Formats: sequence, C-alpha cells, structure tokens
Amino acid sequence: MLPRIDHLEVVAPLYQEFARLLQTKSYQGDISCQYSARLSVATDNSVYQQLPQLVLNPRNKFDVQIITQLANEEKFNNIKFSARGGGTGTNGQSLTPGIVVDLSKYMNRILEINVKENWVRVEAGVVKDQLNDYLRPFGFFFAPDLSTSNRATIGGMINTDASGQGSLYYGKTSDHVLELESILANGDFLHTAPMSMEKAVELSQEDSSLGKILQQVLATCKDNREQILEKFPRLNRFLTGYDLEHVFNDDLTQVDLSRIITGSEGSLAFVCEAKLDLNQILKAKTVINIKYDSFDSALRHSPALVEAKATSVETIDSKVLNLAKQDIVWHSVSDLITDVEGKVMDGINVVEYNGTSVEDLADQVAELTARLDKDIESSIGGIIGYQVTSDLASINKLYAMRKKAVGLLGNTKGSQKPLAFAEDTAVPPENLADYIVEFRALLNSYNLQYGMFGHVDAGVLHVRPALDMCDPEQEVLLREISDKVVALTAKYGGLMWGEHGRGYRSEYGPEFFGEALFLELRKVKSAFDPFNKMNPGKICTPIESTEKLVSVDAIKRGFYDRQIPIEVKDSFKSALDCNGNGLCFNYDANSPMCPSSKVTRDRRQSPKGRAGLMREWLRLLEQKGVDVLKLEQNVNGWSVKQLLEQTLFKMKSRFSSEYKNDFSHEVMEAMSGCLACKACASQCPIKVDVPDFKARFVNLYHTRYFRPLKDHLVANVEVITPLLAKAPKLVNSVLSTKIYDAFSSATIGYVNTPLLSVPTLEETVNNHVSKGLFEAFNLEKLEALTEEEKQQYILIVQDPFTSFYDAKTVESMMLLAHKCGFKPVLLPFKPNGKAQHVKGFLARFAKTAKNTAEFLNKLHNLDLPMIGLDGSLVLCYRDEYKQVLGENRGDFNVMLAHEWLLPKLDIIQEKLQLTSQIEYKLFSHCTEKTALPNSETQWITIFNALGLSLQKESVGCCGMAGTYGHEKVNVEKSKTLFESSWEPKLERLNAQQIVATGFSCRSQTKRFADLKARHPAQVLAELL
Repeated sequence: MLPRIDHLEVVAPLYQEFARLLQTKSYQGDISCQYSARLSVATDNSVYQQLPQLVLNPRNKFDVQIITQLANEEKFNNIKFSARGGGTGTNGQSLTPGIVVDLSKYMNRILEINVKENWVRVEAGVVKDQLNDYLRPFGFFFAPDLSTSNRATIGGMINTDASGQGSLYYGKTSDHVLELESILANGDFLHTAPMSMEKAVELSQEDSSLGKILQQVLATCKDNREQILEKFPRLNRFLTGYDLEHVFNDDLTQVDLSRIITGSEGSLAFVCEAKLDLNQILKAKTVINIKYDSFDSALRHSPALVEAKATSVETIDSKVLNLAKQDIVWHSVSDLITDVEGKVMDGINVVEYNGTSVEDLADQVAELTARLDKDIESSIGGIIGYQVTSDLASINKLYAMRKKAVGLLGNTKGSQKPLAFAEDTAVPPENLADYIVEFRALLNSYNLQYGMFGHVDAGVLHVRPALDMCDPEQEVLLREISDKVVALTAKYGGLMWGEHGRGYRSEYGPEFFGEALFLELRKVKSAFDPFNKMNPGKICTPIESTEKLVSVDAIKRGFYDRQIPIEVKDSFKSALDCNGNGLCFNYDANSPMCPSSKVTRDRRQSPKGRAGLMREWLRLLEQKGVDVLKLEQNVNGWSVKQLLEQTLFKMKSRFSSEYKNDFSHEVMEAMSGCLACKACASQCPIKVDVPDFKARFVNLYHTRYFRPLKDHLVANVEVITPLLAKAPKLVNSVLSTKIYDAFSSATIGYVNTPLLSVPTLEETVNNHVSKGLFEAFNLEKLEALTEEEKQQYILIVQDPFTSFYDAKTVESMMLLAHKCGFKPVLLPFKPNGKAQHVKGFLARFAKTAKNTAEFLNKLHNLDLPMIGLDGSLVLCYRDEYKQVLGENRGDFNVMLAHEWLLPKLDIIQEKLQLTSQIEYKLFSHCTEKTALPNSETQWITIFNALGLSLQKESVGCCGMAGTYGHEKVNVEKSKTLFESSWEPKLERLNAQQIVATGFSCRSQTKRFADLKARHPAQVLAELL
C-alpha cells in the first residue's frame, strides 16, 4: 500500500513529481504536503519563518537513503533538504524552502549499549533526556547538558555541536561522538570514526564518495593548519561548524571526519545514527548559589569561581530571576534563592561541584565559602550572600528553573519580546565582564530591555534584546545590532556563534574566516554536497555554486504577524505570543504538558503547533476581509432569520467542493486532538492557553460547518444527566448492553458510556438528612445564621460527574466534614458549563456561567465556605468564568477539598483518630496539579498530620480528560496515554493504595486497569 499524500496539488510541480515517485519506492515513512504540516515546521525557536514544500518523516536510515537516492536523479538536482530534530534551533538552522526531513517522529530508538566500553548507539531522533533516562540504571549519562534537553534530539545536538552547563568540564557534543552513520546527498552511506593518518591517506586515493571527501578534507586541514590555529579563537567552546582544527589530533597521527560533520548544521549529510561516549554518573553534587548586588559584580567574580575548580558556573541576572518569581516554577526554588535582608539581589552565580560523595567535596566547598564569608564581611566584590545545598532533588529543581529561563524571557509584557539573534556570543572568560559592559552599553544606547544568563565558566552569555518584529523599523534594528555585536565579539577575541550555531547568521562567516579560509570551507562543502542540496545557504555554499548565503534579513514571523490587526492580536494574545521555545514537545510521558503531542508525535498536535496554525488562520481571515472579532459578536446574537441563513450555508458547504480545501479543516483537525487539560496554560513559560483559543476557533468554525452529534451530546450532558438520574437502574441496564454500545459508537461516536450512581446522590443525602447527619438546603435558614453558627457550616457544590456518576465521593466528603464537627449542606445542582466551553458552544457557556455565577455569588454573600470535588470544574469557575464574564463574575470562591481541609488541620486533628498501615500513592489530576502546583504537597501534609502515609506519583495525563477518552476517534490515543504513564505505576500497587483526585482519572483507572481508585476525601472518610 502506497503512503498517503494529501493536498499534493498545493506544492511546486518539481516537488509534486518527487513525492509521487517516492510513493512508488520502498519508502515506509510519512509524506505530507498539508499546509498545516508544512507550517508546523516553518518556524523553530528563532525569529524566522520559512515554509517548506514537503515534510518527510522517515522510519529508518534506509528510508533516508531512498529519499536521497531519488533526489540524486538529474531531474531533481534543484531539490533541497534540511534535517530536523526537536526544532529548538534559535537561528533557523533547520528551516528550508525545500523538504524538511524530520527524523524525530520515528527514528528515536536506542539501538545498543556497551557497559564495559562505556558507549551507546542511538538513532538521530532520540531525545537527550530520553537517552539519559535510559542510561541512568546503568550508572551512565550523556554529558552535554542543554536547557532544551527534554525535547532536543541527539541528531540536532550533533548538527549544532551543542553544549551547555558544565562544558568546561565535560566538553561539547563533538567530544563525545565516537562514530557517525550518515547519508550523503547522493544516497551513499558514510561511516565516520577515528582512523590513522596512513589509513586516511590510503582511502583518499579511492574513487568513492569517502575517497573524494577525505582527499579534500586532508588537503584543507593539513595545508592550512597554521592559519586555522591562528584564526580559530582559543575558547573552551571552540568553533561550531566545519571544525577544521579538530579533524586531526594534536600530533597529526589520527583523522576523524565526524569532527567535520558535527556542527555542520545538516549542510553536509543526514546524520542517522551515532555511537556516543558516556560518562559515569557522579552520585554527589553540592551547589552554591552566590548572590550579588549587581549583575556586573557576578560577572567580574566568575573567573575566581572558575579558578576554584568548579564543575560549572552559571549566571542569571535579575530580569530572569524576577520573571521566574512570576512563574509556576518559582514555588519549587524559592527556598533555595531567598532574598538577603536589606539588600537588593541583582544577579546570582550558581557554582556546582561534582564528586563521588558530599564528603569528598567538603574541602572545596569549605574553601570557597570561607572566601565568600571574608568578601561579604569586607564588602568586596558586591557579594551579599550565598546558600549551599547538596540535596539532589533541590539541585534538580534549581536547574529546571535555569532551563526555563529562555522561555521566561519570552513572557515579558508588551509587544517587544526578548529575541534570539545575538544570544550565544562567546569570548575568553577573562574578557567577559568588560565585554558585557560594552554589550550592555550598546543595548542601552537603543533604550532596549534585555535579559542575561549563561555559562560564565566558558565565556558564553545568552543575551536577548527585546524587539517587536511586527514593527519594520525594529526589524531593521535587529540587523544594526547584529552587525555591531559581530564587531564587538571580534574585538574581544570571541565569536558571534558560541553555542547555537550559525543558521541565518551564516552571512558573517566570510568576515570571520577571511577569504582564503572561507574558500577552503566551500571546497569541503563541494566534496560532500556538490549540488548544494543539503540545507543550502547555511555555513557556506559549494565552490561551483552561485547561490548566496542566507541572511539575518530573511523573512521573519513578524512579517506575517503584522498582517493581523493589532486588536485581533491583542484578543488572541495567547496564540500570538508563542515564541517557539518548544517546551511543549517534552518527551517525558510523566510530564503533564500536552498529552496529544506525546501520543501522536505530530508537531501540529502541540501548543506550539496549534498556536502557529491559529495565527496563520487569523492572518488568512484578514486577507479575505473577515473581521473575526465582529464575527464572534454576531455569532452570539444571531436572529432566527440569520440562524436559518447560516444553516442553509452549512448545507451548501457540506456538498460544495469550494470548501473542501478550506485551511480551517486542518486547523480544526489539530484543535480536535486537544484534551483541554490546560497544562499548557501554566506549564508553558509563555502561558499559551490552547483550550481558550481552541474554544473560540471551534465556535467560529461551526458558523460555517455542521457540528457532529457527539458535540451536542457532550454540551448537553449537564441537562441530560439529571434527567437520566431519575431512573438510574433502568438507564444503566440500557447503557451496559452491547447493543447500546454498538449503537452509540456507530451513530454518536461515543463509547464506554459510564454508568450512573446507584443509589443516587440525592437519595443518599436525603437518607443522611433524615438521620440528622447532614443539613438540607434551605436558603432562608442559611441567611438567618449567626456569625457563630456560620463557623459550623460548609456548602458542597455539585458537578455533573461526581454527583451523578461518583456519588460515593461526594457522600464521603460530607461524612468527613460531619465527623470533623461541621454541618455539610448539599447545594442544588447548577450546571458548570465546562463541557460547553470545551466544545466551543461559547454563547451557551456564557449564559450558563452567568446563571451559575449569580447563584454562587448569592451564597458567597452568606460568608460560608463552598467546596467542590473535581479540580477541572472548580478551576473552570476561576479561569473560564473570569474570561467570559470579566468583572461580572463576582467574588465567589469555590474551594477544592484540600484547600478547605488544610487550614482546619488543628480542628480536624482533635476530632479524628486515624490509623492505617497502607502506604497511599497520590495520582493527581493534571489540570489540578499544574494550575495548583502545591496541591499534591498539601494533600500529603493533610494525610501526614492525620498519621497517614501518602506519597505522590509522578504521572502525566491518564488519557480520559472529561469526555475525550469516550469519543470513538480518541479511544486508541486515550489508551496509549494511559499505558505510557499510569499503567506502569498502577501495576506495582494494590487497589487500596491508589488515591486519585480527578473523576476522569478514576474512571480511566477503572476502565483500563479494572481498579477502583478513591478520592483522598473518600480514603479519609472510610478510615473514620
């Protein structure tokens, strides 16, 4: 069966022919021409945007060979390629107008490990953290440590010769590459590994691709050795891209072609597999956070810290620290970076020592801290304090904050955003402080804001000036600053590209190398890629080529974004502010960030992908003269006549070929995969809130196209369910039949319909009311309570899931409150509207929110605590209600169970005597734990205070997410998500241990693991 190709007609004829012929080969990967697929790889973490013609996802190196062999046919000489991994490049390294070959989707296997010889062999698409998670049980790790380590691929690291924290000690990626398996533009395999000079000379005489390459590389690197050593700066990071110096060892007895490929940005060959050297994990770390009165003081002190023989020295300025304090990440590190009383902290240096034990590090740490104490006492060097920690968990949290710094800078307010274009300059560490003084003076002369952080031990500092690329004048400014930074780094003996490669900065190459040496680079390029097919314009062009190098003046995202009206951009800020940092590509199944991206490995099914599609959709609407904000207003107030006209239009669009290729369908496909878990709204450093703009898009999409029946069912769940609960046994008897399940699957697209609670919550509560355990709802009685009587009452807010499908949890919460000496009152059921919002019924959601908010505000005025049981719905009151109602939302507050219990611990401890030998494990709802990052710790505090053991389990999404897992089209993805994160953790436990805060999580656990998980409140109630 041939690979499917959609929308082939939209790409250039040459690429159409190439794709059709590729179909007929034994190629097993994906071929995509869809605009959405191409658009999702048209950007990276840079300011640039370049739409490719095709996107290919090969499944193995043989697929890559088939691609290149076909492209080597003469008629395809003008076909261009670019390899792509995690898409985290900051300078457009992987962007191309030709074909993007994405190696990350399928080529992500760890192939072999040799523990005795300390090496591992991997495919190019393996993620850095994925590799280290695999290596950890063996006691090894792959050393280069990037801030993007949870999504950067090994292939990408090789292509940019990546490094990061600790490079002074561990070196760069090239220092750990033992062998490479690459494929040349002509389809030949190229195996590179160190060989003797004699062997290299012998092979260079052969009439083969390897022979021609060796012949040129030997000539270039031997004949120009002195010039190379003179020209390349003496830096720890050395030169990225065509590393002519290190092709030979020091005494010129060994040759390693991998050194040419490593750092070549995919301009020489496709790197498919790599054999990598590994380091032993040093079990102990001690970190010293040194605090300064100014960033300049931190920089000037860094050489002394390097001399103290630290493993690494990282620096962070006050701009980044203050942004971190506003982010979810700060709660995890606030105790590690405390303020110094009476002092302003304007920068920190993070000094790390590694060893086999903390005791082994004690002397080094003591020596440094003694010097720090002396400097603080003498007020020398601007040092105002320090903190020391050897706790590995705390250290990991600290570095997680540091790694998030790039994204945090993108979350600054206003239209000017810190941008990557001159952010990885490198100078000798001893020149760094003076260099930065001039760098800051340069930026200050333009009145620009900026943030700084980096690896001061290597002389590399990340500087991101804030510019607005939607302003053509500031785009010109980007060029001016780039030119001046190039000159400034040269003045201090450094490089413009010290860590992140050249990409669109390749135009500065000739200026740095000089005409003669740059000519040698072009000769090397010619030997590998004579027709300039591999990432053309990056680093250099072949000697015979007349094509130009890419330029910093290339088209940027801002060029397209400025075509969207300002008021629309402001309204859809969450989508437009996405800067492409790609944290949402986190590979870890136990991370809650974007489950749809993890299960599909489709870049469109991610916050970054969806934000990019949304901004392009808005741009295209503007081109067609559609006022999207006015359209939204009209949708919510259409007359009967307008609704009839709209229905007729939808009928026409269903059968008309005119609307078949509407880009809206591709956007809808991407949005439909979103689970609406809202992890992105808090986990993304830019706070890209996909469920928000997804709901708005879906709302508008269905003004043109009919809604599926299942959407109407989900949106009406809060109307239908209370009616079904009037006869739960009868309803359940129907729902549990195979006939109904088949009918529901075929006609509605809805499977595994949950069964109603029997007895119902109403019956259960009425029974307890009759026994005097609970109070019946009586508004007049509640309004008449004295202030003293109010202290005894709590109000239980119902939601459609726990109330009608998990009544036992609500009953347990009320029993728990009763045993603690309180009088629980079950409020009448009022629809929450969350399902309406998820499915884009925004007018109906606004009406539901308004009615329910009015009811809850009336109760709020009674000054009685209100408690809800499901995190997703309680948080809807705080977030979506605020979005849709604004100030009209009112001041009501519905708390979650733990938020009410925690302040009452003293009272509860007096009332409850609980004992249990069970070690409970907490599985938290992803929406709850990402929006309320302290929630897990607070539940643990509550359990511990009552003498119980509770530990949190690190899990991602369970795969249910409201009704997502019940929709037929999502069942397999839902199951895969459950199996990848929850199932392995559950298999080690018995049912009594499992505590889950989310209703959907408990449903999923029952469905796929046949285990009945309990809400924490239910566990406590059952122990009474």
